Amino acid sequence: MAPALDTFHSFLTTNPISNAFSDVLNSFSERRAKLGLSNPGTVENLNKEVTRDVFLNNYMFSGMRADVTKAFSMSPLFQVSHAFAMGERLNPYTFAALYGTNKVFLQGNLDNEGSLSSRFNYRWTDKLVSKSQLQIVPGSGQDMVQFENEYVGDDFTASLKMINPSALDSGITGIFIGSYLQSVTPKLALGLETVWQRAGLTQGPETATSYSLRYKSDDWVATAQLQAQGALNTTYWRRLSDKVQAGCDLTLSLVPSAAGLMGGFQKEGVATVGAKYDFRMSTFRSQIDSKGKLSCLLEKRIAPPVMMTFAADIDYFSQQAKLGIAVSVESAGEDLQEQQEAMGGAQPTLNIPF
Repeated sequence: MAPALDTFHSFLTTNPISNAFSDVLNSFSERRAKLGLSNPGTVENLNKEVTRDVFLNNYMFSGMRADVTKAFSMSPLFQVSHAFAMGERLNPYTFAALYGTNKVFLQGNLDNEGSLSSRFNYRWTDKLVSKSQLQIVPGSGQDMVQFENEYVGDDFTASLKMINPSALDSGITGIFIGSYLQSVTPKLALGLETVWQRAGLTQGPETATSYSLRYKSDDWVATAQLQAQGALNTTYWRRLSDKVQAGCDLTLSLVPSAAGLMGGFQKEGVATVGAKYDFRMSTFRSQIDSKGKLSCLLEKRIAPPVMMTFAADIDYFSQQAKLGIAVSVESAGEDLQEQQEAMGGAQPTLNIPF
């Protein structure tokens, strides 16, 4: 085996074609490094400054909720929580546990109806992370399993995601999503995402590709995404001051009219504008969209371990209003408190593969 490897290595080092290819690749890598490109993030988080930081879609709720979290360790991170709730689309009780290190991330949730959801991520290297999710809902037929491999390069991110994959004798079913986002200048990134899905063996596969653009300046970010169905989504985020951020989102889509293909298409669109204010002990978010829905959310820390949350939205067109209030309490053991006091209140830095 060793002589064969030596022969192959000698062939690669003396072959003029392989040498030329290696020279071209090295020259390309050197020119690419001189551009000073940075990692642009992922296609999934293309507009995270707007949808996750400013907008409150992921934070809204209605009813009453109480969360109690106890941390047992900070390095590695280990904590459990109990959530009690009463309101629309809220489970009366949910137990959650979380464990994280620089290589491993584990999270599990179990509610009063027996529904289980879990996440397991593992960091193979500084650039490669494998992620998995599992969801089991008894008696609903909505069980789900998802696998994802994400590679974070110096100036690009590539990922492959599989949802409910299945390989049988007569074909492959499931949803497969591949995405790639590449920085082409220090501020501009271009990417694409392709979805291949097949619901059943009696149905043919379907494929759709979307194209993405992200432009990041010093204090603002603009994104655009063109989907295969003809929908166009654009966002704009800007930092107005150290404590104020603002963002807007515009989604336009073309749908067939009631008259069919001969009747052409109808244009539908939704515009949303929001702002986020960060104060010393609180955070306020608000947004309004073109459908007449106004929402706001206030998170206020009334004591180091206690956080109060107030949420409200009003739909002027449907004349409906919702209100939510929550309290979150965080506690830690005496050993952990002594550890934090010895560190001067500083938190250990972990690069958890979320």
